[in-house]
Amino acid sequence: MAETQQKETLGFQAEVKKLLRLVTHSLYSNKEIFLRELISNASDAEDKLRFAALADDGLYEGDSNLAIYVSFDKDQKTLTISDNGIGMNRQEVVDNLGTIAKSGTHEFLEKLGSDEAKESHLIGQFGVGFYSSFIVADKVTVKTRRAGDPSDHGVVWESNGEGEFSIEPINKGDRGTEITLYLKDDCEEFLDNWRIRNIITKYSDHIPFPVLMQKEIPAPAEGEEEAAEPEIAEIEYESVNKATALWTLSKSDISDDEYKEFYKHISHDFEKPMSWSHNRVEGKLEYTSLLYLPSHAPFDLWNRDAPRGLKLYVQRVFIMDNADKLLPLYLRFVKGVIDSNDLPLNVSRELLQNNRVIDNIRAATTKRVLGMLEKLAKDNKEEYAKFWKAFGAVIKEGPAEDFVNKEQIAKLMRFSSTHTDLEAQDISLEDYVSRMSGEQNKIYYITADGFAAAKNSPHLEIFREKGIEVLLFHERVDEWLVSHLTEFDGKQLVSVARGDLDLGEMEDEKEKEEQKALEEKFTDFVTRIKETLGERVKDVRITHRLTSSPACIVADEDEMGMNIQRMLQASGHDVPNAKPILELNPEHPIVAKTKEQGDDTEFSEWSHLLLEQAILAEGGQLDDPAQFVSRMNKLLQG
Repeated sequence: MAETQQKETLGFQAEVKKLLRLVTHSLYSNKEIFLRELISNASDAEDKLRFAALADDGLYEGDSNLAIYVSFDKDQKTLTISDNGIGMNRQEVVDNLGTIAKSGTHEFLEKLGSDEAKESHLIGQFGVGFYSSFIVADKVTVKTRRAGDPSDHGVVWESNGEGEFSIEPINKGDRGTEITLYLKDDCEEFLDNWRIRNIITKYSDHIPFPVLMQKEIPAPAEGEEEAAEPEIAEIEYESVNKATALWTLSKSDISDDEYKEFYKHISHDFEKPMSWSHNRVEGKLEYTSLLYLPSHAPFDLWNRDAPRGLKLYVQRVFIMDNADKLLPLYLRFVKGVIDSNDLPLNVSRELLQNNRVIDNIRAATTKRVLGMLEKLAKDNKEEYAKFWKAFGAVIKEGPAEDFVNKEQIAKLMRFSSTHTDLEAQDISLEDYVSRMSGEQNKIYYITADGFAAAKNSPHLEIFREKGIEVLLFHERVDEWLVSHLTEFDGKQLVSVARGDLDLGEMEDEKEKEEQKALEEKFTDFVTRIKETLGERVKDVRITHRLTSSPACIVADEDEMGMNIQRMLQASGHDVPNAKPILELNPEHPIVAKTKEQGDDTEFSEWSHLLLEQAILAEGGQLDDPAQFVSRMNKLLQG
């Protein structure tokens, strides 16, 4: 401790400075939220001590009665929230109160700084609820000592929410954390006993630890004299909240508002959940689950290393905050609690990796979540559309990760389609199959970098002409999806941009004979163009998939599609140099003009122009755009 026996002044992390500026300039429309955040943090600290004490009950230091205390001083204009939980040492104070440790901070701050985002729900998503103290306080003091440390290892942290904070060692006899807020002049409403109790009851009734306040002494009845106070009076405290773990109660005893507030507590989300499911499982396994579907996506949804998972309790004792083994990764947005009677109290993260009980709970919980989604999709299409917009891209990871539930996941998916030609993804695979004609036995799709590229792809021309619906896959994850979801309802998913186009019984014999005749008629032309393009193409052939475009490129049946090749190259992967197949529309005037070119130089220019136009229409990039422009200008002038 010798090197820390003095007061130090440190600067906040740059992101914290920006956050504090936003917080103190009316980020919150509802100021009272700060109390919920601080009590929620205190509850977490109590939970963590109870878990740590399973291995070392000496951490209780002779006091195992865990509680949270709230008090105020009208003369000093201070509000104090204290707990006897796990506490913090000096380094933890610096790490937790001087930085924002969660991922996605940059995006979070950008969102906070945008004109449309002066909303209170944003701060909680990043676990930075402590900073909400500065909404109501000019200065905040934190006194803390980690359980098990000597009393002279206490720490006091202090800041006015500007650019710096001070930290110095103190003697602190009791473990835990005490936060004192020096309230602003316009926030004196939080010095009112009734007001504070009302907020605690409203937001923190479900906290599984008692939130204690000094017991009120009733005012003397009219005509009675006020009793003289004894010289030494013992302060009496009373619990303001129910202090009962919500998930242990019967569903009939819990109101919707209580479910919603509990969600906000465990998720640090300021918006209500979209849906929830509360179940008690009995039999070979005994556990209780309370699962929530959020109404919006967190900022770090796509950061696969971000903390995720459910809160795990064993026999009502908190074990783990982010138990990621309880749900597959594609359901990482689900929040909730699992309380098991079949796990040992000293369960560790390592034990979770190889545990039959956890595997069974994971399988059942996954089924439960998918059932919630099915019910939402069936009963409330409008709400499900909102869910899909927020989380659909994550659900698309499911077939690759969860083979057992692949069919059920596929039914939950929604896509854009040529049926509506709208970017909104509202077409299910079941919808598609229900509209298929009797002759159609495949589900057709196209993948592209964006909706416009998919919708306007030349590959769709013959399908639009024949009235055959094609699914428009325009999200990056779709390429990953179709490599694992290869069929649905016994029908194969087929890309319209790969391999030979075979419409089977949807083409009559006359059409097939005409196509064959055209191929024979253009044999010499195709051979000549293939020799001209040389190594730039794998093959050249006459197509019947085009009706208005002169040419298109396709990938061979056994090779990667052009879109996924570009995606992999853009992300720095080495991709085999797969050459495209050029398909030509024999009835297009530009193809006819090219065929008529007798001069080899002119023929070469037109041939390369056809290929390069097809590459651009596919969403690809040219190796030499300047040469393409020069060639185009030359042919236009000629």
